[in-house]
Amino acid sequence: MPHKNILLMNFGGLGDEILFLPVIDSLKTLYPESSISLVLEPRSAGIKNLTPFIDEVIPCDIKNKNKYTELLKLIFDVRKKHFDIALSSGASPFISVILFLMGIKQRIGYECGFMSRLLLSNAVKLNKKQYAARMYHDLVRGLEDGAEFNLPTIELAHSDLYSVGNLFEENGKKNVLIHPGVSLMSIRKNIIKSFSAEKWCEIIEKLKDCGFNVYLAGGPDDKEIIDNISSKVSCFNLFGKTKNLIELAALMKLSDAVVCVDSAPMHIGVCVRAKLCAIFAGTDEKKLIAEDENFKVVTNSSIDCRPCLWDKRSCSCEELKCLDINTDKIIETVKKLTCA
Repeated sequence: MPHKNILLMNFGGLGDEILFLPVIDSLKTLYPESSISLVLEPRSAGIKNLTPFIDEVIPCDIKNKNKYTELLKLIFDVRKKHFDIALSSGASPFISVILFLMGIKQRIGYECGFMSRLLLSNAVKLNKKQYAARMYHDLVRGLEDGAEFNLPTIELAHSDLYSVGNLFEENGKKNVLIHPGVSLMSIRKNIIKSFSAEKWCEIIEKLKDCGFNVYLAGGPDDKEIIDNISSKVSCFNLFGKTKNLIELAALMKLSDAVVCVDSAPMHIGVCVRAKLCAIFAGTDEKKLIAEDENFKVVTNSSIDCRPCLWDKRSCSCEELKCLDINTDKIIETVKKLTCA
């Protein structure tokens, strides 16, 4: 198989990049000797630490007020590197223009009108009504129609598991890890997907009453919510104890159950096949988490206005009925996961 220089482009948060991993894995299978470069937003550069198959990340800050300057710089920089294949997500016709201006011979993207059909080598039908990782992976069909889809995966070494194993108490109880946070970008956009500190405290107390060890974990974006929770309830606070995303992934893998909301850590949990109790508010679980016996979704099923985010609205409403979830449903879900 000849060497190929492959350029991938996928803008979004870390969760979007994790959902894009099956694309990278399939391309490495198709072209095992090739080099893969990934254009992404600077906030998501940590994805390189989760897979050995990305040779280079190319940051492009499209959220910057000078985004057009950033994109022009990207186009000129890419033209110097002589890529053989370009593959990009994104439903904007502007994507096909960018790929064309980059001068890359083979250009794969979604079919989104006349411009995409004209400027792309292969315009792939966009199907948004499916698990997002599958939606991204459809792009690989532009190169190989029969490419097999696999769930996003992070490979953990024994040393990764060993490095966090001593964080758990050895008292015979089962360990439940809670990751209560979401990205600061979501908060700034008024996309509310997580409970108040008080409701997390209620969940923790009930889990403790059921005989579980309860642990809190999170990254820099989660410090405020974790400090708030830990000031109100007694549990094992692991904030700052994991040094990177791989250690968080190992911690999730070793836990008997993980409770989290729709967030990048949830996608990391999917990657290591952790036993997940995933809480969904306004977003659509059918598009954001795979169907698997290890992954259990909890929602407010008594309302008909969810899911609403992205399809019907771009930020959360004031009522937030979707977060009015009986905490007993979460406790029962954890019990089922830890007994399986």
